[in-house]
Amino acid sequence: MIETAMRRAVGVSADARGASSPNPPVGAVILDADGLVVGVGRTQPPGGPHAEVMALREAGDAALGGTAVVTLEPCNHTGRTGPCAHALIDAGVAAVHYGVADPNPSAAGGAQTLRAAGVEVSGGVLETEVRRGPLRGWLRRQESGRPYVTVKIAATVDGRIAAADGTSQWITGAAAREHAHAQRAAVDAIIVGTGTALADDPSLTARRPDGSMYPHQPTRVVMGWRAVGATARLRDGTSPFVQVRSHDPHEVLAMLPDALAVIVEGGPAIVGAFLAADLADEVHAYLAPTILGHGAAAVTDTSVTTLTQAHRFRRESVTELADDLLVTLIRDQN
Repeated sequence: MIETAMRRAVGVSADARGASSPNPPVGAVILDADGLVVGVGRTQPPGGPHAEVMALREAGDAALGGTAVVTLEPCNHTGRTGPCAHALIDAGVAAVHYGVADPNPSAAGGAQTLRAAGVEVSGGVLETEVRRGPLRGWLRRQESGRPYVTVKIAATVDGRIAAADGTSQWITGAAAREHAHAQRAAVDAIIVGTGTALADDPSLTARRPDGSMYPHQPTRVVMGWRAVGATARLRDGTSPFVQVRSHDPHEVLAMLPDALAVIVEGGPAIVGAFLAADLADEVHAYLAPTILGHGAAAVTDTSVTTLTQAHRFRRESVTELADDLLVTLIRDQN
């Protein structure tokens, strides 16, 4: 019962990605005294209620004597909102089960506060699953001081992102592009190089198949020295625009202090730079059932000269997107 509720909490927290930043995208489920789900909530945008409060509001009086299942240890501090640990105590819940202990010293201690109030508390519920879920980015920020970095590649099966004459639209199909746009809507920033910005004049917005915009739009980041003109679509005001006049990925990430998750959509040199700097936590490789045989490669990284230096990841999943495949690769957080 508790594990089922935790998986539901993880699932609902996915809709908070991007929108909750810099707060963690947390999910919470309230079970009544009979074990029935009576409340579900996720973190709201900054200044809004946290997941536990949203779930308690939905549960109402049914939370009394019930159980709260939360992906992250309930916070114990007062910021723009009050401490969630106290909200759970005031609601009269009898037990709290959470997935991951809060690593933030200023917010930790919720479990101890709950126990002191007589609430049964347990942590580590499905911790590995929770860590690999929507909390990935926030945990990376807390533990490493930088956002979680996903590198996106859309290529033919022989690793080409453009033909010899430079044509590249479209290598992957509509289903792959729809998925990629949904991923944009769940992150805080998209990073490209000046080469992509000047050659393609992309908008880098997150759009639905009908052309409408997702509610959350990521910051658009260009790294490199060449100027991006005032008429570029990246500067249309849809979302913030940042240019970092550097080719160093560390300097780019340092300019995004509140970002929890970013996607690198740059050309082969930009992708290679993040790989060479050991900053790629995840790779989304969209593969089309196409062979070009010649043309631009997906990645350029001159730091790799022998097989033993190759960047290695763990395959997390393979997803069919119509005729295309999405291969998701991750490096486990250290």
